This record gives sequence, structure tokens and C-alpha cells, in this order.
Amino acid sequence: MTAPPTPAALARQRRRRAALRFWQGYRTHRAGLFGLAALALFALIALTAPLTVGADVSRVTDAPGAPLQPPSGAFLLGTDRFGRDVLGLVVWGARVSLLVGLLAALLSVAIGGVVGIAAGHFRGAPATVLMRVTDWFLVMPTLVLAIALATVLSRSLATVILAIGVTSWPTTARLVRAQTLAVESRPYIERAKALGGGHWHVMTRHVLPNVMPLVLAQTTLTISSAVLSEATLAFLGLGDPTVISWGGLLQDAREAGAVSSGDWWYLVPPGIAIVLVALAFTLCGRAIESVLNPRLGVAR
Repeated sequence: MTAPPTPAALARQRRRRAALRFWQGYRTHRAGLFGLAALALFALIALTAPLTVGADVSRVTDAPGAPLQPPSGAFLLGTDRFGRDVLGLVVWGARVSLLVGLLAALLSVAIGGVVGIAAGHFRGAPATVLMRVTDWFLVMPTLVLAIALATVLSRSLATVILAIGVTSWPTTARLVRAQTLAVESRPYIERAKALGGGHWHVMTRHVLPNVMPLVLAQTTLTISSAVLSEATLAFLGLGDPTVISWGGLLQDAREAGAVSSGDWWYLVPPGIAIVLVALAFTLCGRAIESVLNPRLGVAR
């Protein structure tokens, strides 16, 4: 006689079925598939950059070309003001831009998720204080706060990640709080509390699993904004000057006078890369939202 499946096995089966249903719904969205393919391509480019271009591409000394050479057979996207290959710099910059965007978005979503769940679960003064703090961050210009933090702290990637993460979480907190209030109004939450479930048990075992789909969709959208914010801070000269990023390349091009001199190959490639990555994450986020909440009616 076959033994009945254990609770852990049943949970794994449910997760596999849920993942399969999600993928079946996601693959019906052509725009979402395009965004996913673009992200996979950029991730592959970033991961293989040490093999394809090498770390020496960012060295100013012993640059392979002359300063500001136009595109040619030797340099497909020309050279920068130091004679470095722009194509190699764009490929290498993908590592930093994607890493900073991902970590900053995760920090932002983590803060917003914790604040949103806590504000939705607790009542009275704690929820009021949390939401008033959220409202204050929400009405303040995010870019201005990020610039202020990046100016006060030392110039490093950690500073950029912190500046973006701690200033862009209020939207996530608002969304998660609304979803938490909807979840906590369901009967099984009352049963869990009646059976002795404490605050931590209810928030982690019942509320968090139900808000995770919303958090996932919000994460993909937040990464898009974080990539743009990183490029903006680097363009303003507030990034780490020792690393190569797409925003840093734009800042270097501005300082070299590429706009006035018409050196378009110095400006266009990193700008297009930023736009494509932001668009890809946005398409993926919209597709995920549509699959998780069909009432949104996102076009396929």
C-alpha cells in the first residue's frame, strides 16, 4: 500500500502546479516574452563580459585606439576620449548597471514590503506613524533625496544602491498595505488568530505568501526605475568614478564635449542600452501583473 504524500511533498506539488500555470499564462503575452528574451540577452552579455571584452577594457593607459575615433572595422562603436573601445565599455558597463539596479530594487521592495505588511496588520498608532512616514517620502522628490544622500555619503556603488533603495520604497509600501488589508479581512485569518496565532505567525505564514505575487510584479517594475536612477546619479557625477556604468559613460561623454562636437557614437550606445533594459523590465512587469491579476486587462 502506497504511503500518503507528506505535507512537504504536497506543498512542493502545489508550488510546481502554480509555477506551471504562471508560465502558461505568461507565455501568452508577446510583449512579456520579448522583454524576457531581452533581459536574458543582457544578462548573458553581463555575465560573459570578462570573457568577451576583459577587465582591461576600462584601462586608460595603453588604450588600443586614438581618442574619439568614429566607428570602423577595428572599433565597431568607435572610441572614447581616452581611446578605449566604446563597445567594450558598454558591454562591461552592463555588469554594474544591472547589478546596481537589481540590488537597489530588492532593497526598495524589502523596505516597502515590511512597512506595508506592518502598517496593514497593526492598527492604531503604529500604522498611523508608518503611513505618515510613507506619505512624507511619497511627496518628496525621489531624485532630490537620492542626490542628497549620494552627496553626503562617500561615492561608491554601495552609496548609490542605498540612495536609490531608501528613497523609492513608498509606492511598494502603499500597494502592499492595501493587499494586506484585503488578506486580513478573510475568514481564515480570524481562525488563525482564534487558534492562538500571534502577529509574527499571521504576517509570515498567511499574509506574506498572499502578497508575494504583488511584490514580485512590483520588483520587476522597480528594477526599471532603479536602472534609470543609477544612470541619472552617475550622469550627475555622483556615482563611483572607479567603475564603468552606462550612466558613467554618458557623464564621460558630456565632459568630453561629445554633444557639441557631434561624437554620437560616444552618447548613443549607452543611452540605447539604458532604454532597452528599462523597457524590458517594464514589459516583464506588466505581463506579470496581467497574469497575477487578469482584471488589469494588460494588452498581450
